[in-house]
Amino acid sequence: MANLDGIIFVNSCTQPSPNRFVLDKLVAIADSKGIEPMIVFTKIDLKDAGELPEIYSSLGIPVCVVNNMSGEGGEDVMKFISGRTTALIGNSGVGKSSLMNYLFPSLSLETAHISKKLGRGRHTTRQVEMYKLAGGYIADTPGFSTVDTERYCRIPKRELDSAFREFSDFSGQCVFLDCAHIKEKGCAVRAAAEKGKIFPSRYESYLRMYEEASAINDWE
Repeated sequence: MANLDGIIFVNSCTQPSPNRFVLDKLVAIADSKGIEPMIVFTKIDLKDAGELPEIYSSLGIPVCVVNNMSGEGGEDVMKFISGRTTALIGNSGVGKSSLMNYLFPSLSLETAHISKKLGRGRHTTRQVEMYKLAGGYIADTPGFSTVDTERYCRIPKRELDSAFREFSDFSGQCVFLDCAHIKEKGCAVRAAAEKGKIFPSRYESYLRMYEEASAINDWE
């Protein structure tokens, strides 16, 4: 998809469980492209979302927690998509189509139960479907079971820190201007992570993404 000004990353609290690393990758891509992200956690009727809403809301990212049974919490999603060109993205079975059905009952999108054998959702949306709704456009996209973000957007390692918005509070205090925030002496970002000022899971995702980016040559 192109020309998006909003992306809603839909994650279920269980069946399937959220993958923090994949979510951090997708949020980093959105931020690097200047696309406003929103994160939705579904199936809170089955399991609590834990600390995840706090982690991402503390970054200034709109976060919504939705009860799949009642639809409670979906109002904030409606406010976010109004007047935007937005896409819903997430694993198979997280409830993207169910969320669309709650917001827009006339759509009557196909949904399916989680596979007990595989522990993940079945693909009910098989192609991108874009709808003109709420004064804008919203796309329901096929769910994924795995994701290779390098196929869609590569963030060079020298630009990766700018895709982690919380790093900006500390990166200007690093001793070296070209600090990679890995093991450099006087790194303020690493110090902030050690002091708990940056959530551990976010910093760990940065380290993993930096390692992946370092394995790819610019000419590739």
